Amino acid sequence: MYFLKGADDLVLPDSNAATDKISPLLPLTSEQAALVDRIMSFTTQHVHDAGPAVFTVYGDAGTGKSVVLAHLFNRIQTAARTQSASPLADTENYFLVNHPEILKVYREVAGEQPNLRKKDFQRPTTLINQISQGKRQADVLVIDEAHLLLSQPDHYNNFYGHNQLQSLLATAKVIILVFDETQVLRMKSFWTEARLEKMLTPTAHDAYRLTHQFRMQASDSLVQWINDFTHRRIRPLPVSLDRDYDLRVFTDAEQMRQAIVNRNQAVGLSRIVSTSGYPSTLDGGKHYITEGKFHLPWDQYNYTNTPWAELPQTINEVGSIYTCQGFDLNYVGVILGPPIALDDQNHLVVDLSRYTDVEAFKRRDDLTAPKELNQIKQQLVLNSINVLMKRGVHGLYIYAHDQRLQDYLSRMP
Repeated sequence: MYFLKGADDLVLPDSNAATDKISPLLPLTSEQAALVDRIMSFTTQHVHDAGPAVFTVYGDAGTGKSVVLAHLFNRIQTAARTQSASPLADTENYFLVNHPEILKVYREVAGEQPNLRKKDFQRPTTLINQISQGKRQADVLVIDEAHLLLSQPDHYNNFYGHNQLQSLLATAKVIILVFDETQVLRMKSFWTEARLEKMLTPTAHDAYRLTHQFRMQASDSLVQWINDFTHRRIRPLPVSLDRDYDLRVFTDAEQMRQAIVNRNQAVGLSRIVSTSGYPSTLDGGKHYITEGKFHLPWDQYNYTNTPWAELPQTINEVGSIYTCQGFDLNYVGVILGPPIALDDQNHLVVDLSRYTDVEAFKRRDDLTAPKELNQIKQQLVLNSINVLMKRGVHGLYIYAHDQRLQDYLSRMP
């Protein structure tokens, strides 16, 4: 194992509740507060135009995008419902997120605020279909995790349009969205910044990029190491990290699990997660990840209103990108599954034939060139690693299935 922190140097979190991490009562930095003011000014300026007008907030995982949106939407709804002189008075506004686990958190937050309603928070497809049926209208839309918006029809999710953002642009006066192309995980929601900006060219639009990392209490050099890794650039692990972050590379997945269990017992909210590459079928049954003595099932469908990571029993499951994207963990143990490997030149390779998440690569008619498709699929896999590695606030533990990659990481630096 490779250590960058002592085993007993635990840092207790202020709160493990996801609702406390995106509450509109959280203090903002001066940059975040100025950004909220700027977006509010943009919104009030355009809310009575023919529309649409779009403000985009770009930012990597953990840069505080959701906190900005939570504050912003609370101000929008407060103005809409209590300030008769505001340009937003009596407007109909919604907060959209295409991630069911994150939606649960926002609705719980809404129940604690006087000017927010749980019905203000919706899945995009639900609102699009209600608007098309004449049941609702929308003046201002705030969209979290806009990189999860569908960019092709998806009958399984009852979306019959061509692109969810296009559908929303046709109905709203103002749209505020946050976007991170490195968190795009499925072909049916394939986006890039270039594609987004091309779509927004005809609209009145503005943008801002957040860069400061809030989630991970890690050095800039470690965050950059993760960014490099998920773009196939394997560099030596940084050796000059401060003692506030616990980075370890394990050669035994069961030992990593035990370390995560110990962290969970000490500070809570610590979980094992994994990339694809192990048995996984959407049939309601349990499918297991086995690595030597390590043997745990994938995360089960969560029917409760509590986020997956906050359920005590999920310490005995393996989280996926579909349950942990967008959430903070205190410590995360990441399994790099069979598709992720090193070749004999120590180059990171992605073996798509070993990727078992069949939903990720569903065919789409507008992307058919074999070379382009292969590049996109490989980047989606690398994006999933980016999402998983950036979950841990205080620590990241890594285990690689591929022996060459495991040996390489464990020898670094």
